[in-house]
Amino acid sequence: MDVPLWIALLVVGYLGIKLSRPPAWLICVLLLGGYLLGGYLLADSLFASVIDTAVK
Repeated sequence: MDVPLWIALLVVGYLGIKLSRPPAWLICVLLLGGYLLGGYLLADSLFASVIDTAVK
């Protein structure tokens, strides 16, 4: 069975939040950190020029 990664991450995230009930600030910090780290990792990739033109 092939499940796309984004669906698997959504399911794991949903179950993690429902079962462990972390504070809302921790969820926000993790989401923001993942967003910033993803942007940092993409800055040196082939997608950098695409991202640069989309932002400008």
